Amino acid sequence: MPRSTSHPAPFLSNPRAVEKGWIDYNGHLNMAYYNVLFDRSIDDAFEALGMGFDYAQTRRLTTYTAEVHICYLRELHLGHTVQCNFHILDHDEKRIHVFQEMRHEDGWLAATAESLTLHVDMNGPKVVPFAPDVLAKIEEMHAIHAALPRPERAGRAVGIARKAG
Repeated sequence: MPRSTSHPAPFLSNPRAVEKGWIDYNGHLNMAYYNVLFDRSIDDAFEALGMGFDYAQTRRLTTYTAEVHICYLRELHLGHTVQCNFHILDHDEKRIHVFQEMRHEDGWLAATAESLTLHVDMNGPKVVPFAPDVLAKIEEMHAIHAALPRPERAGRAVGIARKAG
């Protein structure tokens, strides 16, 4: 896979451990906390793109999630550590479309997430174009990620598959 010193393809988040309070009465990670793990991991990528905590505090610009689709593929339990990748599928001047995979430290796929994120002026709040320096970083990462194959699970819809006939 193509690599860049500033933006590996795909971008990898910091590893994160499943926390005790996230385990439900079924003995595994509650579905809501997969989203927490994806969200914290996307924060790592956004920090690398120049739109993290300091960006929100100093420029009053941030991101809001418009849509997310999670596929739960394998249970996670207390004591497991995961890492998420971040693959830019598309973007424009105000939005970024990404796909993430959550992998257990042993390498198996636990879940995927596909999301659309909006760039927001916190003073409105209203959707606005990315700052030029951030857009340049998004374009650079997207160009690197464009060489990756499109994830098999990207673009899935929720529904019940019916057999014909």
